[in-house]
Amino acid sequence: MRTKSLKKNKINVVTLGCSKNVYDSEVLMGQLKASGKEVVHEQEGNVVVINTCGFINNAKEESVNTILEYVQKKEEGEIDKVFVTGCLSERYKPDLQKEIPNVDQYFGTTELPGLLKVLGADYKHELIGERLTTTPKNYAYLKIAEGCDRPCSFCAIPLMRGKHRSTPIEEVIIEAEKLAAKGVKELILIAQDLTYYGLDLYKKRNLAELLEALVKVEGIEWIRLHYAFPTGFPVDVLEVMNREPKICRYLDIPLQHISDNILKSMRRGTTKEKTTRLLRQFREMVPNIAIRTTLIVGYPGETDEDFQILKQWVKDMRFERLGCFTYSHEENTHAFTLKDDVPEEVKQERANEIMEIQSQISWELNQQKIGKTFKIIIDRMEGGYFVGRTESDSPDVDNEVLIDASKTYLKTSEFYDVRITDAGDFDLYAEVI
Repeated sequence: MRTKSLKKNKINVVTLGCSKNVYDSEVLMGQLKASGKEVVHEQEGNVVVINTCGFINNAKEESVNTILEYVQKKEEGEIDKVFVTGCLSERYKPDLQKEIPNVDQYFGTTELPGLLKVLGADYKHELIGERLTTTPKNYAYLKIAEGCDRPCSFCAIPLMRGKHRSTPIEEVIIEAEKLAAKGVKELILIAQDLTYYGLDLYKKRNLAELLEALVKVEGIEWIRLHYAFPTGFPVDVLEVMNREPKICRYLDIPLQHISDNILKSMRRGTTKEKTTRLLRQFREMVPNIAIRTTLIVGYPGETDEDFQILKQWVKDMRFERLGCFTYSHEENTHAFTLKDDVPEEVKQERANEIMEIQSQISWELNQQKIGKTFKIIIDRMEGGYFVGRTESDSPDVDNEVLIDASKTYLKTSEFYDVRITDAGDFDLYAEVI
């Protein structure tokens, strides 16, 4: 048996899943650093903390495989300890303890103080916004609320994250100011549902007021909104977006489907007519807004007719940005009582059809940008190009602007004005003006 090393523990935090998990890992790392611990993100360390995702089948599979990979490293003596936290652990802790007992301990999404304790650190309540950011230094995620009160039939998030809880405006501002002081120029606001912000604390939807306060933070140049819900959307947010140049004309609003039959079964609280009217209102009130949405195909009972309605609607709406998922049958959700009756290959065919339509729309919209000028921010250099984004694009999921690095030297994290010279489905090519 290998003797345990006497070297100081180095804690490696591994993050899986969405931007909310990225944020949670950064908070964990900030707390560890404040207690004098050596902590790294997805690098070598003898103590590993895996922040898991438990949202849909693919994400769960990736989380389980990652746990098994690190447990094997532990058995082979490459690392000393493995701890698991996050959504998968919150949702399936008893099963995981039984199936993968070699993990040292499992923690849920609300058990940060307990996790810190086993890592030899104290939970410091006074640490508002003290995070170790893992994104490129020009942007950071800013979580303004946790949990969700929406009753969507297919979604397990309330099981893993609990009820909606808003962060007070003054705390959000303190965190934004600390990020700006580190050189962050773009804040990406995240929550399970941004539009619910403030209902619990202020008894009203208060996202517009939060935005009014955030635009005053010096050093922040772009504020981007991710994950809005279509029912009860606070229209005053659009007024602020139109008035304040710092707020990107961009909205991520996952609509999931459009057939009235499916929307009703999904418990989305809206209809095709209401949703279409809302999107038209967005485009009227905020000219040049980029709307990103996500759709689910293969939901229980989705007929060919339902799918044709969805397909035609995607063609008609011409979304600037769109992603498509196949339905994942999740236990303990309302939809789990329904028969998962769309075959897997049909789900995949439908997803591919939607993405083909969107690819063509994206190409056509991008062709219209050739010859036009845009303000972009440079995220990184890769493969002989400086890679940037316009205000219409979020990191990792949207279009990127590529500038030939052999012709122009640019600084990452800086803004530049560029002219678009060429365009594909999802990439734009540009030269600096």
